[in-house]
Amino acid sequence: MNAVLLWMYSLSCHACRHLVGGHVKSFKAHPIRYRFWKIVSPLNAKHMNLAWASLLFVGFTDVYVRLVASGALTDYKIF
Repeated sequence: MNAVLLWMYSLSCHACRHLVGGHVKSFKAHPIRYRFWKIVSPLNAKHMNLAWASLLFVGFTDVYVRLVASGALTDYKIF
């Protein structure tokens, strides 16, 4: 979940939106770039929400790793 949130935060940034659709005078000549731009653009509106979610989840993960390393919690293995 940590990696997914950080990845979504990176995709939602304005620089990524500019990277896939910037410096194009007309999207008619670049249909693939237009598809990517249409996928990334709605994420840009949720950039702040994704920033907070990823920040909180990274903090939670850090606390969890610290508690497991100190022996306060038992490491529950998923796999």
